[in-house]
Amino acid sequence: MDDDVFDDFDRELELALYREYRDVVGQFQYVIETERRFYLANEVNVVRHDTEHDFYFELTMKDVWVWDIYRADRFVTSVRVLTFKDVNIEELSPRDFELPEDLSLGK
Repeated sequence: MDDDVFDDFDRELELALYREYRDVVGQFQYVIETERRFYLANEVNVVRHDTEHDFYFELTMKDVWVWDIYRADRFVTSVRVLTFKDVNIEELSPRDFELPEDLSLGK
């Protein structure tokens, strides 16, 4: 099979995933990014654990959407992540999802 067929398939999957993200992001309060995954969640808790020579983070999330092309079901009740890497958590505000007046329907 031609490599271009696989590339086209992957691009279509990524575009479908982006469209799903765009459709669901307004249902969530937080965007969470780790070195391995990107999540949307309505509840997130981060705890730093110190060890003798290092530290790591434990994240627990509830009501979660996982950015992963190959997951059959991206909606998950809860997720727990342990990581030694950076974690980025952003709280979304309702205005992040408002359309500009010239793009709003019916206005």
